[in-house]
Amino acid sequence: MIGIVLLNMGGPDSLESVRPFLRNLFSDREIIQLGPRFMQPVLAALIAWRRAPKSARAYAEIGGKSPLLKITSEQAKALEYSLKASGLKDVACAPGMRYWSPRTPQVLKRFAESGIRRVVGLTMYPHYSKATTGSSVSDFLQGCEALGIEGAVIDAYPDHPDYIKALLHLTSQKISEIGKKDRKTGYTLVYSAHSLPKRMIDEGDPYLDHLKKTISSLEARGGLTGTLCFQSRSGPVEWLRPATDELLMELVSRGMKNIVVLPISFVSDHIETLYEIDMLYGDMVSGAGSRLYRVPALNCHPDFINCLKKVTMKKLEERGWLRLQ
Repeated sequence: MIGIVLLNMGGPDSLESVRPFLRNLFSDREIIQLGPRFMQPVLAALIAWRRAPKSARAYAEIGGKSPLLKITSEQAKALEYSLKASGLKDVACAPGMRYWSPRTPQVLKRFAESGIRRVVGLTMYPHYSKATTGSSVSDFLQGCEALGIEGAVIDAYPDHPDYIKALLHLTSQKISEIGKKDRKTGYTLVYSAHSLPKRMIDEGDPYLDHLKKTISSLEARGGLTGTLCFQSRSGPVEWLRPATDELLMELVSRGMKNIVVLPISFVSDHIETLYEIDMLYGDMVSGAGSRLYRVPALNCHPDFINCLKKVTMKKLEERGWLRLQ
């Protein structure tokens, strides 16, 4: 039996859990180093206390909780079905979250208790960064070691053909909607990714290079032309630019009436798509006289699930685990 853990960030499952979720997030020194190590838990708790009310208001706008666990669970179920349909009968897939339940070590423990001794950690971040995949992978591998489980990792797939195919399909569908409504005005495409402190890129983090791989593949296959920008920045450090909100307003000021936003680094709907893009940016753009169209997140798009299946099968072949079925 082989286990597959879909590694993701996690999100609060109620408004009451927003604060402890943020505390877990800011306690992770892979993301941010808050003074000496021994002070990190104290400072993380303070930051969570200050930010929780604003974050809770945002989650209240999208139903009172994050949809990330529900969607990642659906992706795990779809992947398991696809793997079994391909002949891999003894496999179990489950979401494993970094900062909220079900935490990855808990998932690994359940796998171990059911007799699973070989597990693949499959990142749900197509573009590797130390702050996202890096932290989740460390958590996964530490959990495997503690339980005596063999662990293998899939840490990126920025230009996998089926991932690109899914993005292209959804983007083309959204662009066609504009064509039906407003053929004369046309559209402008922007790729919005989660931001990262510029310092991390300067230190060698491959996140930006991976984003560029995705965009190059998209534009080569689909004939698209767009501009990369970055959302969800916070704090006084220097972040990757241009910022999504600033770019959107610049495009509006230049007379662009239809703006298509492809949330390129988000494979699941979350606070960044449902609230930040749809509500904050959408209202901002419409208030200035233009229209914002968001490309849907991949969620359980068949081509994306096919991508996950193929990268998983490839990893199992590399490890020789298929022969043990």
